[in-house]
Amino acid sequence: MRTTSSREVYRNPWTTVREDVIELPDGSTGVYGVVERPDFALVLPADDDGFWLVEQYRHPIGRRSWEFPQGTWTAGRDGSAEELARTELAEETGFRAGELRRLGHLDLAPGLSTQEFDVWLATGLTPGPTAREASEADMRAAFVPETELRAMIADGRFTDGPSLAAYSLWLLATR
Repeated sequence: MRTTSSREVYRNPWTTVREDVIELPDGSTGVYGVVERPDFALVLPADDDGFWLVEQYRHPIGRRSWEFPQGTWTAGRDGSAEELARTELAEETGFRAGELRRLGHLDLAPGLSTQEFDVWLATGLTPGPTAREASEADMRAAFVPETELRAMIADGRFTDGPSLAAYSLWLLATR
């Protein structure tokens, strides 16, 4: 498959949407919509026999969502993947990690988006102040024992795809 043309159809400070005209191996053509977003960090703050989660309202799904802390650099800021993980952890939970270990790198939705993310395990947590963005003003953090997290997954209270993928990487790394 090859791209024969591409045009930007939408842009805001967080997202760009482009439309690519593609040629398939059989010579036929098609149109592909691609969402471009910056890569992000997702952090599993592990403490005792559980994790610190955050919950916030997510407008696209119209409800609150439990997740592991995650995010990308705000416009004008930049740094390493590890610095981003440390920043997101501190901003959303207030915790600072004594140790941060990368568990893996994943594609968010490769059939529609360029966005990828690194998964980090944070341990040796020290509490401190949060520094949430305005869009995170309603966010709350809570400690959830792993047994409760498993129950939340089973009964549909924990449905964030990247968080579930990150938990899978954690299971592979620790079991």
